[in-house]
Amino acid sequence: MTVDFFHNHLDQVIALRHPLAVLANSMPWQEIKASLAQRWARQVKAGKKIEDQDLFGPVSAVACGGVSNAGQPRLPTRLMVALLYLKHAFNGSYEDVIQRWVETPTWQYFSDNEYFEHQSPCDPTHLGRFRKVLGEEGVDELLARTMEVAVTLKLIAKKELTRVIVDSTVQAKAVAHPTDSKALHNAEVLA
Repeated sequence: MTVDFFHNHLDQVIALRHPLAVLANSMPWQEIKASLAQRWARQVKAGKKIEDQDLFGPVSAVACGGVSNAGQPRLPTRLMVALLYLKHAFNGSYEDVIQRWVETPTWQYFSDNEYFEHQSPCDPTHLGRFRKVLGEEGVDELLARTMEVAVTLKLIAKKELTRVIVDSTVQAKAVAHPTDSKALHNAEVLA
């Protein structure tokens, strides 16, 4: 990266005591990148075996196999993890997170930007794809890492993590709404 003499570094612009700045400096980013590298890397495709005949007899070949480098290059893991964390921490949509990221220097610092950027880091659909690639195990791992940092910084006591409180008011209820076809079916059953 080239040095920009005309712009201030984000760490000179933001308050380093801000919770996101403290979290950015405390997270084990290298460990997170290493643990997610396998999921985030382009996957090897098996390919399709093709049988054919030539002058010397039967020939078999594999087509469309290996790792494809087609398409846009992968975005940095730290950026994607930070954007996913911000989405969940501030309860916003993918579009809201990208829009607020452009406006907030602390969010950009959390995402490992050195200088303030005036354009979005990615399309909101990239976050959805990244979340899908991570799966439940990956998201659980990120949550566990965040909890470890919170315990290390003494922001939360370890004993508070032993009990789970479930709010049942947000669970889906088995309420069936009446429809004409359902009423007709019930009438036929009763008749």
